Amino acid sequence: MEHRTYYVLYCAIIVSLGGFVFGFDAAVISGVVGFVSVEFDLTPIQSGFVVAAPTLSGVFGTLVIGPLSDALGRKKVLIIIAFLYLLSALASAFASSYIMLVTARAIGGLAFTSLMIAPMYIAEIAPAKLRGKLVSINQLNIVVGLSAAYFANYFILNASESGSAWATAWAIDTDTWRWMLGVEIIPAAVFFFALFMIPDSPRWLVNNGREQQARVVLAKLLPADEVETEVELIKSSYDSQNGALWKRITGVFGPKMRLALIVGIIVGVVQQITGINAIFFYAPTIFEQSGIGTDAAFAQAALVGLINVVFTLVAMALIDRWGRKPLLLVGLTGIAFSMALCTYGFAQATYELSPKGIVQIEQIDNIQSSFDTTKLNALIGTVYQSDVEFKAALADTIGASAAREHESALLKTATTMNAILILVGILGFVASFAMSLGPVMWALFSEIFPNQLRGIAISVVGMINSMVSFFVQLLFPLELSVFGAALTFFSYGVFAVIGLVLVAWLLPETKGKSLEELEVMFAKKAV
Repeated sequence: MEHRTYYVLYCAIIVSLGGFVFGFDAAVISGVVGFVSVEFDLTPIQSGFVVAAPTLSGVFGTLVIGPLSDALGRKKVLIIIAFLYLLSALASAFASSYIMLVTARAIGGLAFTSLMIAPMYIAEIAPAKLRGKLVSINQLNIVVGLSAAYFANYFILNASESGSAWATAWAIDTDTWRWMLGVEIIPAAVFFFALFMIPDSPRWLVNNGREQQARVVLAKLLPADEVETEVELIKSSYDSQNGALWKRITGVFGPKMRLALIVGIIVGVVQQITGINAIFFYAPTIFEQSGIGTDAAFAQAALVGLINVVFTLVAMALIDRWGRKPLLLVGLTGIAFSMALCTYGFAQATYELSPKGIVQIEQIDNIQSSFDTTKLNALIGTVYQSDVEFKAALADTIGASAAREHESALLKTATTMNAILILVGILGFVASFAMSLGPVMWALFSEIFPNQLRGIAISVVGMINSMVSFFVQLLFPLELSVFGAALTFFSYGVFAVIGLVLVAWLLPETKGKSLEELEVMFAKKAV
C-alpha cells in the first residue's frame, strides 16, 4: 500500500471516529430506557421521546449542516460536532429529571450530523477505486460503536447486580443507567482531539479560493503529476454550478438533479422505515418481548452488535466489487424475509400465567413492595393470544406502573413462543441491513450529488432520513403497546418490499466512477 493510500486511510479513520460515537450513543440508550422509564415514571410516548430526542434535534441540524460545512469547511464543522457529543454525554450522565435528560440527548442529536459530513469528507479525499470502502469505514465505526455500547451495558448491568464492593463503592448498583451514559465521554473526547490532526477537504479549499492549500493536501493524496489535473477538474466542476446559496438551493430541485434527488430520498426513507433504529435502540426491549428475561435480553443485544460488525465488514469487501445496487437488492430481500420470520414468531405466541409462574414472580427481590402479587391469581388459566391483550390484562389487574416496571419478569413466566425464531429473524435483519442499507446509503449520498450542490443536497435527504428515523423511534413503544410486536414487524417487512421494487427500478450503478463522471451521468438520465 502506497504512502498516499495510508494517508487517505488515516484521515478516513479519524473522521469516522464520529461514527463510533454516534453508534455508541444510539445503542447505549437501549439499556438506559428501561431504568429511566421506571425512575421518572414515564409513559410509552415519553420513553420513546428519550430515545428519539437526538434524532429530532438532528433533523434541525441537517437543515443547516450542509450550508455550514460549505461555509466553514468540513473539518471545522466536525470539530464542533465532536464538542457537542462530549457536552451531551456529560449532561446526560448527570441528568436529574426527564426534561434535563431529553435536553442533554437533544444536544447530542445535533452532533448526529456527523453521519452526513464524515462520508462527504471521505468521498472528497478518496480515489474513485477506493471510495466505497473508505466511506464504509464510517459505517464500520458506527456498528463497532453500537456493539461496544451493548457490551458496555451488559457489563455494567452485571456489575450492578454482582453485589461486589467495588460496584457499590462506585455507585454502579444505584446509578446503573448514569454509568451507561457516562462511558460515552471517553470516545467523544478522543474524537474531538483527533480531529485537529487532519487537513480540510481539498475540494472545499479549491471552492473557497485556497488553491495553494488544496495543492498541499492533494500532494499527500495523489501522485505529483496528477495534482494540477485534479485541481483543474475540481475548478471546472465548481465553476459550472457556483453561485449564491439560494441559487444552489434551487439548483438541488432542478431538472438535472431530479434522478439523484429521487434516488437519495427513496434510499434515505427506506433505510429507516424498515425499522433498523427500532432494533438498535430497543434491542433488549424487543428480546424481552420473547419472554427470555432482562439478563438474556442484554446478552442477545450484544450478539446483535457482533453480527452488525461482521456483516459491515462483508459489505466493505463487496461494495467496490459487486457495486451499490446489487448489495441493496440482496439486503432488502433479506430484510423482508427476516421481518416475515419475526412476524410469524410473535403471531404464534401465547401468554398464560400459571401458579408455578406466580411463585417464581413472588421470589423476585422487592416485588412485594411494588404490588400485591395475589392479584395475579385472577389471571391463572386464561390464555391470551397476543402480547397486547396480556399486557392490558396485567395493567388492569396490578396497575399500569407495576406492570411496566416488572414487564420483563411477567413476560418471562407467561410467554410460550419460539424465541429462537425471533432471534434468527432479528439477527438476519441486522445482517441484511449491515451489508446493504447501512454502508451503501452513505456511500451513495456522498457520490450521487454534484460537487457544488453536495452539502445542500445531503442536508435535504439527510433531513428526510432523520425525520423518518425520529418517528420510527418515537412510535415504537406505542406501536408495541397498541398493535403488538407481530403487526409492528409486519409493517417493516412491507416497507422493505416496496423499497426493493423502487431500488430495482430507479437506481443506476455508481461504482468505479469519479465524482465528476457521476455528476454527468445522473444529469443525463431521465426519470
